[in-house]
Parts: sequence; C-alpha cells; structure tokens
Amino acid sequence: MKKLFTLFLSAMLLTSISAFAETQRLTIDGSKGKLAAIIQKPATQPGEQIPMVIMMHGFGGNKGGGERKTLFDVIADKLEAQGIASIRFDFNGHGESEGEFWQHTVPNEIEDALQVFEYVRDLRYVSTVSVLGHSQGGVVASMVAGKLGAEIKSAVLMAPAAVLRDDAIRGSTFGASYDPLNLEGDWIELMGGRQKLGAEYIRTAFNLPIYETAANFKGPLCVIHGTGDRVVPYTYGVRYTEQSNNAELYILHGEDHGFMKDMPRATDIAVEFLSRQVK
Repeated sequence: MKKLFTLFLSAMLLTSISAFAETQRLTIDGSKGKLAAIIQKPATQPGEQIPMVIMMHGFGGNKGGGERKTLFDVIADKLEAQGIASIRFDFNGHGESEGEFWQHTVPNEIEDALQVFEYVRDLRYVSTVSVLGHSQGGVVASMVAGKLGAEIKSAVLMAPAAVLRDDAIRGSTFGASYDPLNLEGDWIELMGGRQKLGAEYIRTAFNLPIYETAANFKGPLCVIHGTGDRVVPYTYGVRYTEQSNNAELYILHGEDHGFMKDMPRATDIAVEFLSRQVK
C-alpha cells in the first residue's frame, strides 16, 4: 500500500512539474561562436508535443529578455498563452552572442538561424517549426523558409528589410555613403563612428537573392508592414506577397518600423496568424 502511494505521489509530482510554463536561457553553436537564446515554453503534459516559433531580430537589435518589454518579449508571452513555444536568440555579433558586429552578414545570420532550427527540430516536445522575423531578421526568416521549404510550417515577416540589397547597390546604408564596387578596408563607419558596417556585409548584400530564395517557400506566409516606416518602405513587404499564392498582407496605416505606435495590434496579428496555422 505504501509503495502504491509512493508511485501515485511521484506521478502527481511529475504531472504538476510538467504543467508549469518554463523559460530557459541557453547557448547554441552559431556561425561565429555561441548564440545566446531564450526558450519560452508553455505548460505541457508528459509526452505532449507543441508548435515552436523561431524569432529573428533585426540589424543592431537583440532577442530581448531584459526588464523592458520588447516586441519579441510581447510576442513570446502571447504565443505562450496560446500554447505555442518560442525561441528568440541574438545573431552573431549582437546582444549576448559571440562574434564582432562588423563581421556579421546576412548569409552568416542565415547560418545562425539554420543552426537554431537544427537544435529545436530535435527537441522531443516540438511538433512543428515556424519562423518570425523583424526587419533584417525578416529577410533572414524569409530566406531560411525558402531554403527549408516544407520543414517550416508557417512564416511571419514584420517590416522585412529587403531594402538592404538596394542600399548596398546604391552605396548608402543608414546615412553612410560608400562605393560598393571599391570598398577600402574591412568596414565603414556608421552613426558618426559609433558603429561599424563590415565590407563583407556590403559585398554579400549586393548580390543577395532575397526574393528569389524566399519564393521557394510555399507554406502560409504573413507580412505585416506600416505605411509610416521610414527605414524600409512598405512596398518591400508587399513584394513578398505578390510572389506567393499563400500569403496574407497587413498594411498598418501610419505604423513605424518598430511597430511602436500600436504594438498590441501588430503582435496580435502575428500571434493570431501563427496560432491559426500551427494548431
């Protein structure tokens, strides 16, 4: 009788532990060293599988996870409430990840994202994997989805910065002017010298097949972009949907690049779409 009670108590304890939501900080091998990441996982029962969303930040951004709630913190919380897990991470040279900022490129960020995909795909509790990206992270997410095809359940692009290729071609990035065909040195200075943009970033961006690669993804696609975006004109987001037969487009009037005017609305659209597609 005592043994049966002990087994019953152990089963109850295991059930109660698994029922709790969990936030885990971890590192994953990336293209330039260790990537700092956060997994946010809703309450599950033993053996239960749930959808996972990989979130990718923009140029100079980070995964969040601090005291101040960022766009990704809000989305992760809302996904958790819908029973969906998420992982957000710092690209190489950003946030808490290893590497130098000036050495990051879109291609090596794609490598980072593919490494994160490999990690979460092998987690036993993950049923499907979707991607969400903001700004340059939107470009990376779109190209990762194009490379992986049916392995990605759905994709959300928030103000995707496909303008970065045109910026490189005309030799103007964040106010810095340069000759893309005759780059001198390893980097150019941005923001009055407060930041460095690598020459390799520009060289790879010049010929980056953004839309061509993204077009290979045939799954459900959601694009959210604001007409008040002065960093990336909303037409760059529209173009993604014009080459897809399975896309939803949300143009938010007056919204800026960071969705600061009405973050609840933008994040609700993203989470509702993902929830609808993955469940």
